[in-house]
Amino acid sequence: MKLIAGNSNRPLAEAISVCLKVPLTKASIRRFSDMEVFVEILENVRGEDVFVIQSTSYPANDNLMELLVTIDALRRGSARRITAVLPYYGYARQDRKTGPRTPISAKLVANLITTAGANRVLTMDLHAGQIQGFFDIPTDNLVAAPVFVQDIEATMGRENLMIVSPDVGGVVRARAIANRLDADLAIIDKRRERAGVSEVMNVIGDVTGRHCILVDDIVDSAGTLCNAAVALKERGALSVRAYVTHGVLSGGAVARVAQSPLEALITTDSIQATEAVRVSRNVRHLTVAPLIAEAIERISHEKSVSSLFD
Repeated sequence: MKLIAGNSNRPLAEAISVCLKVPLTKASIRRFSDMEVFVEILENVRGEDVFVIQSTSYPANDNLMELLVTIDALRRGSARRITAVLPYYGYARQDRKTGPRTPISAKLVANLITTAGANRVLTMDLHAGQIQGFFDIPTDNLVAAPVFVQDIEATMGRENLMIVSPDVGGVVRARAIANRLDADLAIIDKRRERAGVSEVMNVIGDVTGRHCILVDDIVDSAGTLCNAAVALKERGALSVRAYVTHGVLSGGAVARVAQSPLEALITTDSIQATEAVRVSRNVRHLTVAPLIAEAIERISHEKSVSSLFD
């Protein structure tokens, strides 16, 4: 097995390397003066099972291009199998046509990764599970639920919990965590007046006197989560926390969370934390390195990945 780390999330790649007790393969990933990406693999990879660890987070286009060029370099270096490990799959929110003459960019990115030479994809908490079908190669979609459940039990226990989905589309994800914790489920009915602006309209379920936990896959501007937290507090929730897999946290999201009723926002390290996130008083990170490392080891040894979540 060989592990190669891109520049998008080096700390996560190093943590995965420690978990697997496999050193990162030496590679040079740099840019020319005109910002073209150049990749040189500095070790022999002929006949090797290679895993390329690269989130396509901000800057999404640069990190995506790094991934594609790295895969091409490995293919031309005669690697036996190339697995693209994307802890965060960028462009996932563009998974359908939202109007006439609009793209389905999630499918385009899947085609690019496949054409570059990847034989397999390993990712986590896709925005929509159906994105797996965009790939014509085997794709494993890990879920962060076990990591979240372990932290919830350690910090809050199981008493008086209410798991809340911030929108109708996230009900399946929230229900999975509610089932693991034997907790009740509530849903936020959200009406979006225009793109990028969300307005909380109603809470389906009685949250009075409960410790509410919002569950989602991506937090970007944090507007939805903050509005949901306000709505839950207005309806009598004792406390509100949020567990979100991918902390994009763009623009003024961290400041927005700090000023909201959210006691804490817990994300994974699928996206490398910015300085604003690191110094924030109520944003916390959980590592998914052991989970991804275990999946990589199972893929390398041709074992079941789905049994990780049984």
